[in-house]
Amino acid sequence: MSFQLFPPTQQQKQGLALWIALVALSYFVHQYLFELMEIFREDFSYSLLSLYLFFGIFSIVLRVVLFQVRSRNFDLLGMSFLIVTTLKMLICFLLVRPILKSTTVSASIEKTNFFVMFIVFLAIETVVTIRILNEKQ
Repeated sequence: MSFQLFPPTQQQKQGLALWIALVALSYFVHQYLFELMEIFREDFSYSLLSLYLFFGIFSIVLRVVLFQVRSRNFDLLGMSFLIVTTLKMLICFLLVRPILKSTTVSASIEKTNFFVMFIVFLAIETVVTIRILNEKQ
């Protein structure tokens, strides 16, 4: 069984372009708010850019997996979403451990920042999955 990348439809290309634009806008707004509130990120375990890249790449991987599964066996789409999301949660737990152990002044801000980003990306991924599930074959 070979793994061939699906040819994306025009709607999928537009959805991905919109998603990239929203994530980029979100990053710049996030960066601006940190500067506006004078939050010093030097003590953070992970930079804002690295977190956005991690969550963004994982979201793209999820989309690719979902579209692959949809083209092969639509009935396994929900289970595939749960498996990829569980894997993401495990990796996030490993990433968040240094933040949870941190005793710096900015640790509470970094914890909140990490979990809010996790929830936002999870919500976006859930909406994308729901839209795929609701599509007619």
